[in-house]
Amino acid sequence: METFDVLIIGGSAAGLSCALILGSAVHKPFAKNKKIGIVTHQKSSALNEALLNNVLGFKKGTKGSQVLENGIVQLSELYPHVIQIENEKVTKIEGTFPNIKVFTNKNSYNTKIVVVAVGPSNLFSIEGLMHYIIPHHGLPPQKERVMLKNNNHLVAEGIYVAGVLAGWRSQFSIAAGSGAQVATDILTLWNNGYHSMVHDAVSNN
Repeated sequence: METFDVLIIGGSAAGLSCALILGSAVHKPFAKNKKIGIVTHQKSSALNEALLNNVLGFKKGTKGSQVLENGIVQLSELYPHVIQIENEKVTKIEGTFPNIKVFTNKNSYNTKIVVVAVGPSNLFSIEGLMHYIIPHHGLPPQKERVMLKNNNHLVAEGIYVAGVLAGWRSQFSIAAGSGAQVATDILTLWNNGYHSMVHDAVSNN
């Protein structure tokens, strides 16, 4: 059974953003030996139907489906050490930190940390997380969306939630930022509590 230091569930804005930040820390001493995985399930992502007209860095009219496709390629090209798990859907999570087991419709995985970054549909059905489900705080009640009860993205020790499922509104840039925030929280944890993030700069030479 494959074992990870962190396993991200969901290959949309929040999940891919989280994976990119974690992957970019590969040369940091506290992160270089960490094994990172992402279940890149995108079928139910709202981005499939989105048209992005107000996102910094994206041309007006950018299709969300293209962003999903490009994001998978970007992650694989830049950080191939991040293991992408395709064509699987998570059905169950059990155990506690640092011994969490994630079950899909095809396999099971061990991980120390799990990041749940799937959509806020009221059809959410991952066994082991159902008792954390509450009505969504940031979306109209008539939409019947849900979220996982959390404290600054932390659901329970070793279990994080990112994106709209964390209670944020369904805006691409907000969901992506939420995933990035969770990644820096994990980097900070790996760095013994010292606040950590990955910055690059244009050389002055």
